Amino acid sequence: MKQDLVISVDAMGGDLGPEMVIPGVDISLERHPGLRLILFGDEQQIAPLLEKYPRVRERSELVHTDVWVNMDDKPSQALRRGRRVSSMWLAIEAVKEQRASVAISAGNTGAWMVMAKFVLNTMPGISRPAMAAIWPTLRGESVVLDVGATIGADAELLVDFAIMGEAMARSLFGIERPTVGLLNVGVEEVKGVEYVRTAGRMLRNSQLPIEYYGFVEGDDLGRGTVDVVVTEGFTGNIALKTAEGTARQLASYLRAAMSRSWVSKLGYVLAKGAFAQLREKMDPRNSNGGVFLGLNGIVVKSHGGTDAVGFACAMDIAVDMARNDLVQKISKDLAAKQSLMEFVETGNGAANGAATSIAGEKA
Repeated sequence: MKQDLVISVDAMGGDLGPEMVIPGVDISLERHPGLRLILFGDEQQIAPLLEKYPRVRERSELVHTDVWVNMDDKPSQALRRGRRVSSMWLAIEAVKEQRASVAISAGNTGAWMVMAKFVLNTMPGISRPAMAAIWPTLRGESVVLDVGATIGADAELLVDFAIMGEAMARSLFGIERPTVGLLNVGVEEVKGVEYVRTAGRMLRNSQLPIEYYGFVEGDDLGRGTVDVVVTEGFTGNIALKTAEGTARQLASYLRAAMSRSWVSKLGYVLAKGAFAQLREKMDPRNSNGGVFLGLNGIVVKSHGGTDAVGFACAMDIAVDMARNDLVQKISKDLAAKQSLMEFVETGNGAANGAATSIAGEKA
């Protein structure tokens, strides 16, 4: 790993703040010996924890801030109060100033997104960023976006998401041509709302180096039918929270079943190794961490309610994205998007406003 990789951390984020973040950072430092950190937050809360975690103290720079964003703050309030002085803002600013390769926080999602957009700005041609999550599947893992950063979309925005998600999959999974699917209510071309069908036509007829699979349905998420699933933030966030809740529900059912009788307890003992593997697969902490795509810098969001293990997993994603030059890959793919738009306009009719509707039903 690059020895100069630096991550800036909003140490005040999450339900437990530094009490969760610092132990999580310590786990990450054990996994990534060449990593260094800039911690932003309240010195009075963080310094005693650094005494307990000498590895973090030795490989971190602590920058004191008097202001931090609360989990229940409205994004507009957080921006007014924390602009240029909060732990969130300063962590992102470190990426802009190239003192860090990536910023991470477990704090208020809305405030983190708004500040990231203010500080880093979106890439040329990107109107709104997306948050991409790693989704465990029967085949391994997939990238799913957007899972909550942007509510509502049009066809062109979904195409942008496809480009960015494909670049992230290449960076994270090392796949030369990841498959991309659009989440829809059916796989038939005539199903779904117009902007999803339009995005499908645009991707199918494009000359971009994207392996477009077609429409996928909700059950394809768990199957791992494609490497990248594209949807808008409202649907994506509901799918994400439903999957997390279902995993916890099944785990609860399993624990109850295993303690119901002496026979089931004996069965648990005999199959303990298999149950341990199942628990590992179903643990939401192991898939913790979303990446804001479409910004001029790498910004990672950890779940606010996670623990140290979950935060360390989000740190793993941050390291992978920085090591694999995610921003450069997305920028290169977005630069090629113009040929896509020109090809679609010539082949299927002119673009129509923000939705980029296509005249005709050329399949």
